[in-house]
Amino acid sequence: MYKLLIRPFLFLFSPESIHHFTFRFIKIAFAFPFVKSIVASLHKPTAPNLEREVFGIKFPNPVGLAAGFDKDAKLFDELSAFGFGFIEIGTLTPKPQQGNDKPRLFRLPEDSGLINRMGFNNEGADAAVKRLKHNSNNVIIGGNIGKNKVTPNEDAIHDYIYCFNVLFDHVHYFVVNVSSPNTPGLRDLQEKEPLTKLLAELQKRNNARLKPKPILLKIAPDLTNSQLDDIIDIVRDTKIAGVIATNTTISREGLKSTTEELKAIGAGGLSGLPVRKRSTEVIRYLSEKSGKSFPIIGVGGIHSPDDAIEKLNAGATLVQLYTGFIYEGPALVKRICEKL
Repeated sequence: MYKLLIRPFLFLFSPESIHHFTFRFIKIAFAFPFVKSIVASLHKPTAPNLEREVFGIKFPNPVGLAAGFDKDAKLFDELSAFGFGFIEIGTLTPKPQQGNDKPRLFRLPEDSGLINRMGFNNEGADAAVKRLKHNSNNVIIGGNIGKNKVTPNEDAIHDYIYCFNVLFDHVHYFVVNVSSPNTPGLRDLQEKEPLTKLLAELQKRNNARLKPKPILLKIAPDLTNSQLDDIIDIVRDTKIAGVIATNTTISREGLKSTTEELKAIGAGGLSGLPVRKRSTEVIRYLSEKSGKSFPIIGVGGIHSPDDAIEKLNAGATLVQLYTGFIYEGPALVKRICEKL
């Protein structure tokens, strides 16, 4: 029903507008107590043996919602009713920021993809914490953190530390995002020296806590094998918990969309089916070259149960949805879990 009736209606409107409309609609609908129980009964996976324990956290199932969908932690409780085993919020920055100019989110229907150049638009880490304090259902939350656009790279570490400190008591794990292509200069932080320094400092502060939280690194699919070797070394040296592979790509290779369409859209990170193959390659490379020495959360182009299984077979321990959730609908979560 979603692909036949609901998606065609949603796709009549601009992607960002319909995103905000859908959020408001779900929020209003879930204000009625019976709605959440009905949605959960339809979408919560019922298959046995889905629980996964990864970096010390027990996930009810291995399918999560990737960062970028619920940036400001406004809908994590409602979204959990659609069957997700965990919800990743963000990317959050210390100060609120508007992000890049609109339009900044575009569909590629022929490719089952999205291009975005949102630019870490969010209300700030402190605003998210006010909502996370009401996590009465103990939804497993990942906190994806970044730097403000106006913060120079040499001072970026202070932004990450601020978000880490503010969110620490309200998330189950952290994700350090240095791989978005939509904040100028951010990907420079993926280089070995600055990234090691950043992660080492966060780990130092993490280990000073009574109960440290897992810290993961989210990487781009555009890294070379040499750079992926550096990532493996950095994970080992800093002893962070794992890696999320991958973020969006700046590549436009192999798309069905016309050159004219892509030129009209312009810059941005590409997600969805076009990034599936490369994301899986990165997961497999990291898993094999590291000797499976750290967990990997696989994300990128998961539009079917087989796509999720492909990621898990390549070495991922958990998976996340974003674009596939938009194109395939909420039933995708349960479909993946049932096939697993």
